[in-house]
Amino acid sequence: MTTQDTAALRYPKGWFALTTVYSFTGLAILASIVFSLLLFLSIDDNPLMKWLFGGLAIIFELGKFYVWYEYGECKARRDLGGAFWSLLFYSVLAAISIGGSIGGINSATNTILSQQARHEREIARFDEQIASIERQIQLNEDAARKYIEMARISSGVSGLQQANTKLRLKQDELRQERDAKPLNEQSSMLGLMSSLADGVGMSISQVQFLLVCFLSILLDAFGAYFVSLIGAENRFRRWWQRQQQQAQADALASADPLPVAKPAPEPALVARVRSVLESGELKCSKRKVAEALALPLEEVDRVFQHLLAEGVLGQGSNRHYHLQTN
Repeated sequence: MTTQDTAALRYPKGWFALTTVYSFTGLAILASIVFSLLLFLSIDDNPLMKWLFGGLAIIFELGKFYVWYEYGECKARRDLGGAFWSLLFYSVLAAISIGGSIGGINSATNTILSQQARHEREIARFDEQIASIERQIQLNEDAARKYIEMARISSGVSGLQQANTKLRLKQDELRQERDAKPLNEQSSMLGLMSSLADGVGMSISQVQFLLVCFLSILLDAFGAYFVSLIGAENRFRRWWQRQQQQAQADALASADPLPVAKPAPEPALVARVRSVLESGELKCSKRKVAEALALPLEEVDRVFQHLLAEGVLGQGSNRHYHLQTN
């Protein structure tokens, strides 16, 4: 359906719709730039190189969306060559942008996973210390039983019992310290990846890669859609304004029609009529001139108007023609 076909179906979008479209477009472009910056800025730690790579990421992102806008313009003009090259250029920039977004989103998800892993390692360290103390307590209890069997309670059992008491106190301290650690709440992203990994039977790293690719492509498609929407709206508005201006011009023309200019008579005919009038052969009467020269009355009228404009004839208050005297 072309712009002309949709004219009867809709009007230009209002301020609310345009504000929404431009807001979503700006947010999508900004998010794409941020994720690309996360990747490009991690390439080199040199501040100068960070500036250079950061500027390159911004140029790629803004250029990508402008090329997509230009693709829509070329397609609307039916410029197939321009549309092809714009689409090819956009594909290259989109591949770079999606790669940057994948790197940026992957970096963010890796941060979440590393925080979760660090918390789990801390808890595991406490559990290992508690288990080690528990093993030492068990060894002391075994030794105490042997002392009892050997009837040497006074010499060894009391010392082992005191050691176990200290170990259990140490165990309690470790448990309290472990339980005092703040709970590492599972993020929504990590929960989603864990659920998907359990559902499809894949590892979290594989699910992470697929999810990051999906989000990066979705972000790019989201921004491209709204850029296309802005381009289509701008083209429709230009067409709509031309139609309104044409309608106003047609209305003015129908209300006040312009007079149609009569074609100028032939010079030979003008000279012939002028000669017969100046010689006195015929009076300054259009009807008599038309009858004498066998001419249409309309043609004679044009000749008289021409002679009147040249000052050869004059016209009185009664609208009768007469020769002008020098």
